[in-house]
Amino acid sequence: MAGQDRNRISGRELRNIGIFAHVDAGKTTTTEQILYRSGRIRTPGSVDDGTAQTDWLDVERERGISVRAAVTRFEWRGVSVNLVDTPGHVDFLSEVERSLRVMDGAVLIVSAAEGVQAQTEIVWHALREKGIPTIIYVNKMDRVGADAEAVLGQIRKLLSTAAAPIQAPVGAEADFAGCVELLPMDRESAGGEGAELYAAGFERYMQLLQETVAESDETLLLRYFEQGALTVEELVPVVKDRMVRTELFPVLFGASGRGIGVERLMDAMIELLPAPAGDTDAEAQVAGVVFKLERDPAMGRIAYVRLYGGTIRNRDSVYNESRDAWDKVTQIRKVDGRKSEDVGVLEAGDIAAVYGLNRARIGDVLGTSEGVPGEQRLAVPLLTVQVHWANEAEYPAVVAAFQELADEDPLLDLQWLPEERELHLKVMGAIQMEVLTQLVQSRFGLTITFGAPSVIYKETLAGSGEGFIAYTMPKPCWAILRFRMEPGERGSGLQYLSVVRPEHLLESYQNEVARRVPEALQQGLRGWEVTDLKVTLVEGEHHVWHTHPLDFVVATPMGIMNGLANIGTKLLEPILRFRLSAPEEFGGKLMNELILMRGAFDAPVIAGGRIELEGTLPVATSLDFPARLGSMTKGRGILSAFFEGYRECPPDVDAERPRRGVNPLDQSKWILATRNALSAG
Repeated sequence: MAGQDRNRISGRELRNIGIFAHVDAGKTTTTEQILYRSGRIRTPGSVDDGTAQTDWLDVERERGISVRAAVTRFEWRGVSVNLVDTPGHVDFLSEVERSLRVMDGAVLIVSAAEGVQAQTEIVWHALREKGIPTIIYVNKMDRVGADAEAVLGQIRKLLSTAAAPIQAPVGAEADFAGCVELLPMDRESAGGEGAELYAAGFERYMQLLQETVAESDETLLLRYFEQGALTVEELVPVVKDRMVRTELFPVLFGASGRGIGVERLMDAMIELLPAPAGDTDAEAQVAGVVFKLERDPAMGRIAYVRLYGGTIRNRDSVYNESRDAWDKVTQIRKVDGRKSEDVGVLEAGDIAAVYGLNRARIGDVLGTSEGVPGEQRLAVPLLTVQVHWANEAEYPAVVAAFQELADEDPLLDLQWLPEERELHLKVMGAIQMEVLTQLVQSRFGLTITFGAPSVIYKETLAGSGEGFIAYTMPKPCWAILRFRMEPGERGSGLQYLSVVRPEHLLESYQNEVARRVPEALQQGLRGWEVTDLKVTLVEGEHHVWHTHPLDFVVATPMGIMNGLANIGTKLLEPILRFRLSAPEEFGGKLMNELILMRGAFDAPVIAGGRIELEGTLPVATSLDFPARLGSMTKGRGILSAFFEGYRECPPDVDAERPRRGVNPLDQSKWILATRNALSAG
């Protein structure tokens, strides 16, 4: 098929595939079955028993959930597969985000009982934006409440109308007996054993497959109308071609807990998902990305690298473009859960654990960025918490522990305030806080607690105006800056521009200003980050004798804060988009509750005795809503919610955060504090 000859590693074909799902859809169980059936492990582990190969952290084994993305490897039908098992809980979406960057193909698992859930949709949209070919695997067909046709309808409604079954399931729940193949893919003929038992279903699934494929090709569509059907020989090449071009998404069915359908899924991963592209020429320039970090007690930092170009070998010196630094590779290992082997080389298209990259951080580009895909932001922490330690003697160790954890997960955005002896983190939710508490205990032997989480608000400009600073005293110093500041579109972040000529303000000084503007906007008038604005440097002046480059480190925040004070800011709050389903009898109570929380929702849809509501909710008013929903609906309500964006708060909402450090509006104190800090540094 197209794409399968694009790259061969050490003479063997290769795939890089991520497994994604909402929590409890059976993702890790499926991975265990794949490893078992490929001969990689002797017996499949159990998530519930804490014996899963890819859940190797203590906290993962204790809680029975995946917290970190796990890289493993297996071989099937002569093809080597790097498989990344990602967490399914929304609190660990940052791990999913980083894994998406390095995958060439994906398996998205949907539970046959629960259907399409919040995390499923988030990951699906990210896969589509990245253009990653995706197989959809409907798992847990043996579960009570499993309904293949209903879930397939949901998939086509909520994910894509280009989702097409290439199997017809035989039975469901306790009677699930596997699937009838609609496409042989050079294996057994379509139909086969069980087809007669499920003849009506077979015909429905085959019709849906043929219609979906025909709609993607004008010639086939005409033939379908003329003949009323398409042959398997006509379908197979089109399915393979449209799959790689992400214009078609095959749907398979199985029950991974019982091992049913797993080998067919493995076949589909090899047959339908593409091999990686990459230039393995020894002379080609290295181009790779660090997507995961771990720490080994003996070997130090382990950087998981996906290479897109060139070759890295043991003892090579590798350039880190993101850090403008060189590191020497000490070892290159293929890691499989807790086992690893030294392979000594990493070629383009492949993934390995690289030791010795001590300066590396997650997201760093090695060599050149040419050919390396960009980042995609899915995870947006909406809560901030303060860390507390058991006793003062542990304070330095706690700081060091969280600095290490923040290296492994930059989204924690650790803020250490030495003068106040405080540590603050950004988190996704309560589960992440519980996991961090256990992780710090098991890994570092430290007992910590968190303060009450508070919502992360943001600020934006209330209008347009200017900020000005003439920093000319106390000498020696000279930095004059004038900024034009205007509101931007919601979600646009910061746009910075300079229109000052170099003869008025040297380019090196302008570069310093450009670096300092985002820092200056980290704390606005209310203490929150200022966003969605355009800042233009319209006037700048240096002095040939008195100016020092560090003068602009001092001056820029004063000019920006002067502008914020002149213009004023408005408060923005994070908003969730939700989908809520509950028995119709609870509809009135739920709608009233949503209104009290400042929620907005579309007209309710009532079907099958249940009410369906879709709309938006502020994070601040709904923190405890998931817990309350259970008691309000006697456990029969289903809520899925994901971050939509920030919007302006109502006038009666006011939230301030204490400023950290000296406020640049207090110019004399700011100048003194900053100059002292710069001279000390």
